[in-house]
Amino acid sequence: MHIAEGYLPVAHAVGWTVVAAPFVVQGAVAVVRESRKNPENKLLLAAAAGFTFVLSAIKLPSVTGSSSHPTGTGLGAVLFRPPVMAFLGTVVLLFQALLLAHGGLTTLGANAFSMAVVGPWLGFGVWSLVQRLGGGADVGIFLAMLFADLGTYCVTSLQLALAYPDPTSGLGGAAVKFLSVFALSQIPLAVMEGFLGIVVLRFLRKVASSELVRLHVLRPEPVKEAAHV
Repeated sequence: MHIAEGYLPVAHAVGWTVVAAPFVVQGAVAVVRESRKNPENKLLLAAAAGFTFVLSAIKLPSVTGSSSHPTGTGLGAVLFRPPVMAFLGTVVLLFQALLLAHGGLTTLGANAFSMAVVGPWLGFGVWSLVQRLGGGADVGIFLAMLFADLGTYCVTSLQLALAYPDPTSGLGGAAVKFLSVFALSQIPLAVMEGFLGIVVLRFLRKVASSELVRLHVLRPEPVKEAAHV
């Protein structure tokens, strides 16, 4: 999900920026609204952004000389909903491009669309489905983190396929090649990210349970009636 600076043709870079921009603007409005409505959640909001920054900055060797990264956006999407992560994820990608040379400014729109838009929405959709089916918080956060990660890399693979279709097999052939390099090799990392999500959520349940209830991540504990003597 860190397409390098200058790697996309100009038309593609501009196009993905235009596509991602409305989601980022909506996310900025959502962050301001959340901060004003629930100022007590600012610390948790910053923690979600920091978690995404640190996790997605980790570079692990992958096949054909490329590298893989966790994304960390699934957790923030569950806590604060996908629009918030559209903005936070884009800010994370911007700082990574400027400070760590991960991704780039011309490819920021494409990277934001895959990691900050599609990943969080997919992760949150899976989380919501699991909750409706009664799967519980641990199962929900595991699958949310896993699918947010995999969804990001699938979209990145398709973005690269659109930019560089195979000379003989066209877009389909290029998509298969990029997916086999990025998406398939990402599966073990996505599974590990899912387990990390469980650990983090259990920690938050201990130190910030009231905030999680307020954010509708956890259900409030039923009040026990006092026993009659």
